[in-house]
Amino acid sequence: MIAKPQSLLAIEPLDARQILDILTLAARMDPSRPKPTLSSRRIALLFYENSTRTRTSFEIAAKALGASCVVIHATTASIEKGESLKDTGKTLQSIVDAIVMRHPNSGAPLFLSRLIDIPIINAGDGMHAHPSQALLDAFTILQHRKSLEGLKIVTIGDIFHSRVARSDAHLFRKLGARVVLCGPDVLLPETALALAPGVEIVRDMEEAIREADVVMMLRVQQERLVGMQINVDEYVRRYQLTASRLKLAKKDALVMHPGPMIRGMEMTDEVADCPQSVVLEQVLNGVKVRMAILETLLGEKR
Repeated sequence: MIAKPQSLLAIEPLDARQILDILTLAARMDPSRPKPTLSSRRIALLFYENSTRTRTSFEIAAKALGASCVVIHATTASIEKGESLKDTGKTLQSIVDAIVMRHPNSGAPLFLSRLIDIPIINAGDGMHAHPSQALLDAFTILQHRKSLEGLKIVTIGDIFHSRVARSDAHLFRKLGARVVLCGPDVLLPETALALAPGVEIVRDMEEAIREADVVMMLRVQQERLVGMQINVDEYVRRYQLTASRLKLAKKDALVMHPGPMIRGMEMTDEVADCPQSVVLEQVLNGVKVRMAILETLLGEKR
């Protein structure tokens, strides 16, 4: 019997069977038909950073399962008065059954998980991890493909600063995909192994995207490019996903983006709205996958 995780802090501790169990459960979730399996549970959404998609989808997911849900923003809680993460966690542990947490510092959810005895779900920590996003990305791909085994998945953009890229790389590799990273040298890890075992780095976008099954574009902050002395127009010229570049990928290649997407920066309007784009599906699938995560960690059979 496969052991269920006690918290969801990153993708690395999960094996392929645990990942597929969550994704299989997600396929049975229907947010439009609430099921009160967590009606006795209380969940805190503890967000030290702003969020739209992740926070909202976790809140909808919790309520669709019948759980009570409270949203705590760092700017409107005792945190702003200087309360430590430890004390905030200890306080919440006494009144809730789980914490969904986003924090600007890498490792913060792991730190808190060592201090309290309730499940912690990492909703994004610094540049480290975003496991629920990786799960919903894989779930979206599996709605269009039978398996990730052997697929060529190309991720393009600011890889170095992206917690999504890290979690995606680990998950896709665990399920047998070929993972290729592409971007300017200063936005890539020093080695592919710094991201996940078996990942490849290809610096030329046309070469990277050729015969790809999935093209994942990442958000690129213009102010970061300027700060790193990267010409924005030159970046767009070399790394924007256009219709002509997409033709280098397989005919049925999926176009993905974890959001928020900047049209005209990472991809053109034509690509963002093309039939191959599953960006909106990713958003919708976020609720199903996060329902499955909550059910896995807090359900009666836990």
